[in-house]
Formats: sequence, structure tokens, C-alpha cells
Amino acid sequence: MTTERFSLPDKPGRIRYLCFLIAVSLTYRKPTLLWITEWGIWPSSENWHLYYKLRQSCADNRLLHEAPGHLFLEYETEDLASFLQLAMLNGWGGHLLTDANYVNAFFSHDEYIDFFTKHVTNLDELRKAFGSGKKVT
Repeated sequence: MTTERFSLPDKPGRIRYLCFLIAVSLTYRKPTLLWITEWGIWPSSENWHLYYKLRQSCADNRLLHEAPGHLFLEYETEDLASFLQLAMLNGWGGHLLTDANYVNAFFSHDEYIDFFTKHVTNLDELRKAFGSGKKVT
């Protein structure tokens, strides 16, 4: 297994682009789990109102600690990109686990994202968009 680390962009627009790229290119139009595991670390960055409004738009009124996982189906790439973007901007961390299992990810409250893959060439599109990452393992 190869792990490559990329720093999160410092501009919010680039984070939006990264999240959309992840949602479109890594999921292979298969179900994907966004599992939030870290929150409350940078309270001044958190926009809970926006998060819960976004969650309510999916007819889900549960609190984050009650249901930290969000399953996105193959046709919900825009929703996945939006939830991932908000999680990153909120300073949260978590995992992106794809049913395709070509590339999975962990994003940290410390503003980086690790991509895990068996085949390093699966990260080529990310490298084109964000430059080379730093190999972790």
C-alpha cells in the first residue's frame, strides 16, 4: 500500500476544486462513505449552522456525533464534494472510503490529506492538479 500526502490548498476556491476532483475521479461512480472522525478541534473555524442546513437538505436531522458517516451514492458526486469541502473548511478530519477501493483518503484537521492506493499511478490526476505529494510510506 502506498500513501501520499498533499497539503490542503490555502485558498478556499482551490479546496472546492480539490473536493470536486476527488468526488468525480476517485469514486468511479460507486458508493462512497465520508466518515467524519475529528471535530471540535478548531471551534472558531466551524460553521455548524451551514453543516446542519446541508445535512437537512438530505432529509437528515441527526447530529454529527449521532451519525458521523455519510454514504453518497454514485449519482451524488456534487453532494459528496460539498460535504467534503465543508468538512475541510470546518477544520475537521475523517476518511473517504470508496466502494471502488482504487484510492481512499484520510483528511486531517492539520490541513493535509493522505491518499492510500495499491497502485501509485492511481494518483496521477491528483498530482497533475496539485503537484507531487510527499510519500508517507
